[in-house]
Amino acid sequence: MPTEMKLTDQISRQISQPASPAIHALADWLLDTYGEAVQAILFYGSCLRTGDDRGGLVDLYVLVDRYRAAFSKSILAVLNKLLPPNVFYLEIPYADRRVRAKYAVLSMDDFRCGTSKRWFHSYIWGRFAQPIGLLYSCNDQTAQHIQAALAQAVLTFVERVLPRMPSPFTARDLWRMGLEMSYRAELRAEQPHKLIRLFEATPDYYEQITRQALSTLSLPVDIRESDRPYRYSVHISDRVRRANRLDWIVRTWQGKMLSVLRLLKGTLTFRGGIDYIMWKIERHSGMRVEASPRLRQYPLLAACVILWKLYRRGAYR
Repeated sequence: MPTEMKLTDQISRQISQPASPAIHALADWLLDTYGEAVQAILFYGSCLRTGDDRGGLVDLYVLVDRYRAAFSKSILAVLNKLLPPNVFYLEIPYADRRVRAKYAVLSMDDFRCGTSKRWFHSYIWGRFAQPIGLLYSCNDQTAQHIQAALAQAVLTFVERVLPRMPSPFTARDLWRMGLEMSYRAELRAEQPHKLIRLFEATPDYYEQITRQALSTLSLPVDIRESDRPYRYSVHISDRVRRANRLDWIVRTWQGKMLSVLRLLKGTLTFRGGIDYIMWKIERHSGMRVEASPRLRQYPLLAACVILWKLYRRGAYR
């Protein structure tokens, strides 16, 4: 229990990092739009890592109490429940410029479940094991629940990655492996060798939460404290390693299918959904295809055609 508290304390310090006034303006717009349904607003992604919201797309998560309380259209609530989260685009004026965001809506129940070991796929716990900022929480109790869920996301991530690690390994090795596998389990265009930049953006943070997580888990891990950075050895049976490898194979195929479904759903929930799909993949791969005006009249069909063309050209795997 003391080690778990240390991990939660580390998370608490991270989520308390200040954000720019422009990002808080985005949070204010979301609060005005979703009202009392909002339990918390989380900030993550590249703009959090760089500390710069100019020229990028701010990544936000809106945690709500119930989907039906958040949406006036019941179809959006149903889609959010069947395949969370729903993703939307937001653009507002701020000072002498415009600030842009992509935000996802997720219920608190799905957030807690998605960061736990009950959630098989890495879509939720893979994201929230990384550094997160807390822009708003409706009360102190909710903030504590979020800290606990984020700590659990780290534990879930580490426990699901450990059986794939050779001995000895460093925190950098662990997160490189885990991030590569979790990104591969989606239609992510980032190249594997670039993912280590996520670790290198806040190496001290990852080093600390790795040590705290490994000390908390019941798995047999030896910590070589005489080395800097710390080196770890894990004693896991071949049977467990084989089962974990199979899990990741299933997780990868499952994730590809879910990613396609989420992108198709995005054509319904995301303003300019076709442009968003093309922009998102072009941003990371440098590849783009055009959709004819006639094809754009059928968003679902257009999304399928675009995804297939980009896949054939190697934009994502």
